[in-house]
Amino acid sequence: MDPQEKQIALSLLLVDDDQELCAMMTEFFAQAGHRLESVTNGRDGLTAALNGAHDLVILDVMLPALNGVEVLKQLRRRRTVPVIMLTARVEPQDRILGLDTGADDYLPKPFDPDELLARIRAVLRRNKLAPPEQLPDLAAGSIRLNSATREAWSAGEPVQLTGMEFDLLEMLARSAGRVVSREEITAALFEREATPYDRFLDVHISHLRKKLHDGQKLIRTVRGVGYMFTGAE
Repeated sequence: MDPQEKQIALSLLLVDDDQELCAMMTEFFAQAGHRLESVTNGRDGLTAALNGAHDLVILDVMLPALNGVEVLKQLRRRRTVPVIMLTARVEPQDRILGLDTGADDYLPKPFDPDELLARIRAVLRRNKLAPPEQLPDLAAGSIRLNSATREAWSAGEPVQLTGMEFDLLEMLARSAGRVVSREEITAALFEREATPYDRFLDVHISHLRKKLHDGQKLIRTVRGVGYMFTGAE
């Protein structure tokens, strides 16, 4: 663990209808020096996520009152707070749906609390709590990025990006004209090794393309290798 991370007390929100799990996670995170608020239904979870000042939301898929995917959809319309989804479902399309809706990461149930904490740290390192070394603003083709404010524009229009989407776009745009391998992107942004059947990166690329003007031309797939930012208008 990075010594600097120990000094950051996080405020987390867990939305899960398993009360025993909520109690266990509250104790676990308290021992790690963090504050965890728990809510047991989707409706109240959405309210807490919108009104609270949480650093990250841990969101279960299967929830009463409002399911996790719908909570995430509503949340993403108004906030870009990082979200890690929990799911007991094993089908890839269930996880892909969450990622496509705007989740930063997902973790299947049952999970190791230490792995969840590690993933939280990884997600937050890509966001404002632990910003990377400051890079100059970037203009590439129809894309303009402000690294300080993490704002993005496509064809002159502002684009609302999640933390992951901004980092992904910035990495590709700063490597414009060069093929960036899946392994390189996964290691740099997701902090784990790429696997042949992992759709995590593909979903984020698809989501990013939909938000950008002429996104399919801007980000080209190089089959079997990775992606290239073309800068095409």
